[in-house]
Amino acid sequence: MVRGGLYDQHVHSWNSVDSKADPRAIVDRALAVGLAGLTFTEHYDRRAEEWPICVYDYERIAETVAGLREAVGSRLFVGLGIEVCYQPDQMDEILEHLDGHAFDAVMLSVHWFNDRALHEHAHWTGLDTVTATQRYLQTVLEAVRFVRDLAAGGRRPFHLLGHLDLVKRYTQRYFSRYEVRQYRDLVEEILRTCVEADLIPELNTSTLRQSLPEPMPAAWAVEMYARLGGRAMSLGSDAHQVDHVGAGLAQGAELLKAAGVPCQAVFMACQRHELPL
Repeated sequence: MVRGGLYDQHVHSWNSVDSKADPRAIVDRALAVGLAGLTFTEHYDRRAEEWPICVYDYERIAETVAGLREAVGSRLFVGLGIEVCYQPDQMDEILEHLDGHAFDAVMLSVHWFNDRALHEHAHWTGLDTVTATQRYLQTVLEAVRFVRDLAAGGRRPFHLLGHLDLVKRYTQRYFSRYEVRQYRDLVEEILRTCVEADLIPELNTSTLRQSLPEPMPAAWAVEMYARLGGRAMSLGSDAHQVDHVGAGLAQGAELLKAAGVPCQAVFMACQRHELPL
């Protein structure tokens, strides 16, 4: 039986290349802040530039999660997830990896667009915020259409869409501005495709503790999702350090309710549970 409460379904530990957080300390933090569960979504990136340093060690991660589950018992759900970086030329290999391993939740995220990495400042040379935002969102739309086409053929390897408008974190960081709202039509098409594909968008709260006054996506986009028929979204702190686990989730849950999304979607063994907020 799924417990009521908040679930942080986007957490990274030292099993991701960009985190040094101890998984046991993460679980202890989740218990301390009163979460009902968390899911480790370690990075899986097959981009040639990233692959040598961003290897997803399934056996190590699965063993870690199994040990943590045994340690905490029924006090906390500890999920085994994965955050897949969308790479159009690597999707066959990615799908093969997903088919060969068991997960609670599989998140698809866009970190690269037009051969540029969001997190590499040098890759922004010659880009302005408006152009970058448009091209990034077009790549997200391409990714969710890929998931929709898989679903039409009876395959559903992806459950979550991570941080829909992540680009604004970096335009704010590098240029002190963000331009998502002017692309409402693109955002709407992404969300409509998510509904068609049965792909759950994440409300990512990491920007609330950084340099932006809104989560990813913002309230206006969540309202749009509700109007399109979306009933549930996941919540994720995108924590890469222990003290960020669960950060902003309560605020995110209130935003979802106010925007007309009544449920939190929680994945266990690839099965979605919709918990009223």
